[in-house]
Amino acid sequence: MMYSAGDYERPVPTSDTENTEWRPPFTRDYGRIIHSASFRRQQGKTQVFPGHESDFFRNRLTHSLEVAQIAEGIADRLNVVYKDVLERNPIDGRLCAAAGLVHDIGHPPFGHNGERALDTKMKKYGGFEGNAQTLRILSRLDKKALYKEEVGGDKRAGMNLCYRTLAAILKYDNAIPLERDEGSKLTKGYYLSEKSIVDRIKGKVLRGKSGPPEGEFKTIECAIMDIADDIAYSVYDLEDSLKAGFLTPATILATDDKRLDDVAADVTKQMKRPVDRGEVMSVFVDLFKGMIPEISEDHATAVVNFAKAVQGSHELSANGYTRTKLSSQLVHEFINGVEFKFDPNRPALSKVWLKPETKLKVEVLKQYTYKSIIYSPRVKLGEFRGTQLVKEIFEALEGEKGELLMPDDVRERFLVSEDEGHRARTICDFVAGMTDRYAMEFWARLKSDGAESMFKDI
Repeated sequence: MMYSAGDYERPVPTSDTENTEWRPPFTRDYGRIIHSASFRRQQGKTQVFPGHESDFFRNRLTHSLEVAQIAEGIADRLNVVYKDVLERNPIDGRLCAAAGLVHDIGHPPFGHNGERALDTKMKKYGGFEGNAQTLRILSRLDKKALYKEEVGGDKRAGMNLCYRTLAAILKYDNAIPLERDEGSKLTKGYYLSEKSIVDRIKGKVLRGKSGPPEGEFKTIECAIMDIADDIAYSVYDLEDSLKAGFLTPATILATDDKRLDDVAADVTKQMKRPVDRGEVMSVFVDLFKGMIPEISEDHATAVVNFAKAVQGSHELSANGYTRTKLSSQLVHEFINGVEFKFDPNRPALSKVWLKPETKLKVEVLKQYTYKSIIYSPRVKLGEFRGTQLVKEIFEALEGEKGELLMPDDVRERFLVSEDEGHRARTICDFVAGMTDRYAMEFWARLKSDGAESMFKDI
């Protein structure tokens, strides 16, 4: 049986009348997410390219919608392909979609650069990490429900989602240490402040059975969401880069050996086997083979074929129909590359994975785009500014009389605690919840020479 009564329970019990035949618990969770302020704020957070550059480019919200759709598609396909195991108790596609909607909800402004800036400021107080913040938003910060009595020193219960829904976003099964050395790298996991919630999630989902070793708890829905996220990154970040003109088939196929070696090294880590630059390039040759005419020794034919190659390269970058067709084909191929194994002892921890040949293609597309675009000077310049903004906003708020710069509800929470760590976490939660634009406006009111109206809320 894939689901049990414990999966549907919530941290704060609700009335049975709220559960109806036409609106089961996971569907209710999906609705709560859609209508939440935290979900809406993702529209103001950058995916790869800043949203003000073009209405075409994806932001965190549209990326999350795509991940949700792909995750639901994976579940739908597995229920058919593996119906001998799943026909009576299918994987809940709506639950997988809900996980996709919120998988990035904990991202701070300016993406991973904002994440690193906040982690630097929080190293003595439990750190900062996007996935940990996602759980904190869902289980604490979003203003949907309150406990009758404090749980872990806090009455806030976040969205009050089902335990199985909360489990679906636990990508990293380890607590982030309360204190870390200044030079330590960002640690993925969940905050110690949410450990009691994580323990309860595991107890409900595992139905009293012993869990896997530390670091290995990951539900089937979470694994599906994780694969869907990789698929969306590999396909749609490439599509945005082609649209922006940052990449073309011609420039990709002319990539220098150093870049290919760098990509191959990252793909090697993900594949857990050696991958060389030739294997990386073969993925793109296969992808663009329709645009690469046969090489000819005849000079006149070679000139014609070169012209065709240039035209074909431009076609993919400039023609929306061509780009959409390529993206659609890739998503379809990658969803069909997902395999499944049922765990009869712990059904919630059943496994999904990509076939090796599919995983190679996904990883090459993802790592190449990351190396070529995220590390490009044009994108890095804006990211550097974002890192500085986040750091300086945090420092202003933690400074003397910094609480006077906070909105009323944040200030109230800040002042009721004398604990330095609690105060730092309150500031961190506030800054992490900012959109890119809000962070820039907030910083401008602190640092800019331009006049700002006192009538505009903070």
